[in-house]
Amino acid sequence: MNGSAGATGKSLERAIVLHPYRKESGATRGVDACLDEAVGLARAIDLDIVCAESVHLVRPRPATLFGPGTVERFKPLIAEEHVAVVIVDFPVTPVQQRNLEKAWDCKVIDRTGLILEIFGERARSREGRLQVELAHLSYQRSRLVRSWTHLERQRGGTGFLGGPGETQIESDRRQIDDRMMRLKLDLSKVTRTRELHRRARQRVTNPVVALVGYTNAGKSTLFNRLSGAAVTARDQLFATLDPTMRAVELPSGRAIILSDTVGFVSSLPTMLVAAFRATLEEVLEADLILHVRDIAHPDSAAQKEDVLSVLDGLGVEKDRMASMIEVRNKIDLLPAEARNAAVNQSGREENACALSAVTGEGCDALLAMIDARLNAERCVLDVAVDLTDGAAIAWLYSRGEVLSRSDDERFAHIRVGLDAADAARFEHQFTRRTG
Repeated sequence: MNGSAGATGKSLERAIVLHPYRKESGATRGVDACLDEAVGLARAIDLDIVCAESVHLVRPRPATLFGPGTVERFKPLIAEEHVAVVIVDFPVTPVQQRNLEKAWDCKVIDRTGLILEIFGERARSREGRLQVELAHLSYQRSRLVRSWTHLERQRGGTGFLGGPGETQIESDRRQIDDRMMRLKLDLSKVTRTRELHRRARQRVTNPVVALVGYTNAGKSTLFNRLSGAAVTARDQLFATLDPTMRAVELPSGRAIILSDTVGFVSSLPTMLVAAFRATLEEVLEADLILHVRDIAHPDSAAQKEDVLSVLDGLGVEKDRMASMIEVRNKIDLLPAEARNAAVNQSGREENACALSAVTGEGCDALLAMIDARLNAERCVLDVAVDLTDGAAIAWLYSRGEVLSRSDDERFAHIRVGLDAADAARFEHQFTRRTG
């Protein structure tokens, strides 16, 4: 039997996970933690891991990445265990991939290929599926061009099948380019629809609060805890790929829109960052960003740096990153002494909150912190507007958040929250105010 049976009784493909590493100064990640993450990524697509090992690279070999001894050492294990795929947690060139597959007689994929496989299985929305396919094709195109080193595969033909003498690589490349062009067109339509939805939300004036963080940091669990939603939340890498938004009421009664986004990961493939930019635009447009950290993870500090690096690559401004609220999640997994220290330290910091999304401890404090932050630059005004002055009433509804309203025979008495700039504009344009 080639593989163990999963929960569904389906036989799983057997796999080996190799994490090549180099002894470089200044490395922020532990080798064991990197290997564990690679194994987690492999298990995310239901592979049966028969062996996981970190392999020291003195220098990467251009032909096979690993040295001859390492390549030979894994041959008998791959054959005896009927391994279907070897996952190399490292960038592998097309030439290296081809040579390793020939030597080991099994499929070989690198970290980028693995993450693309996960995204391909998990994307559910139309936008997500389009983005994944576009990223896949971009990856395949780069491999296609660099893998073929000869031009003897030629075919003749007429019309759309290609002209006389067109090489197979040229034909394949042209077909991929055509498909990518169609996908980009479809994706642009979906993006326009998302932009319309965003504009509609802006008219409602509810602030958007975006959750970001390393994959499996607990964003979806926190999202469910705060919003009462039922978003998929598993102890699994990349459990969430498609963005989800829900309304949440803050302690003051103010409503916000909470957005759950795709998790980040170290060495995130470049084409995926580009392909999912439209999805992550919710972060760029958010009024407030919550950075959810797994404070119990041994590589929590390195994961934080990876998240900040991705946000910087997305174009999030430095001052916005500095003003993010850092949510130190999973304190329930810490020993009592470390847990108390984390809570006390967060209590002394302006932009930090320690909590457990699973137990709910600290979540009320987070909502209060969000409330205070969003209200810090907002003025709450009590105004009386003549009922015949429809323009002024409409202006307040379009630019502010109307908290309450009561009308008498002549005036609309409105309690409204406005940004400082809009409050000044209202005072300049409309003079009938009450204290």
